[in-house]
Amino acid sequence: MNIKRAKQEIKDSIEAYLTKDNYGEYKIPSIRQRPILLMGPPGIGKTQIMEQIARECEIGLVAYTITHHTRQSAIGLPFIREKEYGGQTYSVTEYTMSEIIASVYEKIEQTGNKEGILFIDEINCVSETLAPTMLQFLQCKMFGNQKVPDGWIIVAAGNPPEYNKSVRDFDVVTLDRMKKIDVEADYEVWKEYAYQAGIHPAILAYLEIRKEYFYRMETTVDGKAFVTARGWEDLSQLLKVYEELGKDIDREVVFQYLQHLKIAKDFANYYELYKKYKEDYGIERILQGQWNQETIGRLKFAAFDEKLSVVGLLNGKLSEMFAQSYRQDAYVTELFGWLKQLKTGKTLSQVVKEIHEDFNEKKKTEKLGKAQEHMLLDVIKTLEGYEQISKAEHLEADAEFERVREEFKKEPARLEQQIEDTSKALDNAFDFMEEAFGQSQEMVVFVTELNVNYYSVWFIKENGCDKYYQYNKGLLFDEQQEQILAEMNELEKKF
Repeated sequence: MNIKRAKQEIKDSIEAYLTKDNYGEYKIPSIRQRPILLMGPPGIGKTQIMEQIARECEIGLVAYTITHHTRQSAIGLPFIREKEYGGQTYSVTEYTMSEIIASVYEKIEQTGNKEGILFIDEINCVSETLAPTMLQFLQCKMFGNQKVPDGWIIVAAGNPPEYNKSVRDFDVVTLDRMKKIDVEADYEVWKEYAYQAGIHPAILAYLEIRKEYFYRMETTVDGKAFVTARGWEDLSQLLKVYEELGKDIDREVVFQYLQHLKIAKDFANYYELYKKYKEDYGIERILQGQWNQETIGRLKFAAFDEKLSVVGLLNGKLSEMFAQSYRQDAYVTELFGWLKQLKTGKTLSQVVKEIHEDFNEKKKTEKLGKAQEHMLLDVIKTLEGYEQISKAEHLEADAEFERVREEFKKEPARLEQQIEDTSKALDNAFDFMEEAFGQSQEMVVFVTELNVNYYSVWFIKENGCDKYYQYNKGLLFDEQQEQILAEMNELEKKF
């Protein structure tokens, strides 16, 4: 299955494992809560989804790569204790607490979450001396003589033997005690994540043309040649920063991330063309409604790859605008929620104090994703700015409320302008696509990309777009329409 389905399977398992009966006991007792074994090729996001799952399920997470551990750190260090049996005193070997188990208890103390996930990566790549300990861990949920606390679900991840020479196969006895999920690379599923994660538009445009290059693992005379989802995402971050710094990105730089010479060379060449197309076709001007017949004529006779690149450029810029609108909307909504407390008689200083406490508590319990954390920091900065104005002007409670209300009016105005600019850009993009391609394959690609982009689905659901609905209905199959509408309805429930 793909990583999206695997994530849902793990979330469903956790929900089932943590469901309690009327007596406060887990409906599925600990002995029947099978550890989840996630098997799949490296770099497809197995580790990354664990952070998402823990945050979405609002439980703790302790993650270890087991190959970094020795037998002593995993099960604890031995020591001698004197014990009496039948009137006789004996020296008995016991063990200090496992470093891994200790980390679970530390996480409980730190976050207050008594339930969580103990994630062990590279589970089938342990050394020979540690292998029996891992079998005991998977079969009995223990390290040495210490048991994993109740309420903590074990999830392990490993790579199939074709990807790692040090892989050890599990025996039937062990596998029969586990919930095994096989995961494979899937570009279409990764693309949904990529839009939400802000992957560089050049990468998405390239992979739309070269889907077969999304994930590669080959053995050559020079060794392993490979490209993974992790490689594309890390390269994306580098591209963005290099562009800000004005640094060159050539084949040698790309090869540091895409360790497959042919693909690295191909993408590096495409990236140069991508920058050229962006300048030649004037993507920014197109979204402002400015293009000429020369541009349309050139595009009509361009190669298919060039046409798809222009579609990718339009989608890439629009995606940035959709995401910015989403973040601005979340920011204004959150800010308004805190300012409403002024109506209850609280002062601005009290509200600022409370949001700091709320933020620190969420950080402590690890309930914040990076985007939400940044949004809350912006809200805190704005509230502190209002507080400084109030103090500088020595305002009383009633005057403070009116002053803050005047200042706050600027925020919805900015949001409204952002939404208006984005709506116009989307309409202009459709006008350009109509004139350049009509109801063609390129238009299908354009609309399809809007459908898989989390932020564009949100934006259109909230603000509408007549041409989107027109082309979405006319160009896509009924089954696709039903799936898209279902996803949009789910989004509506969340907001």
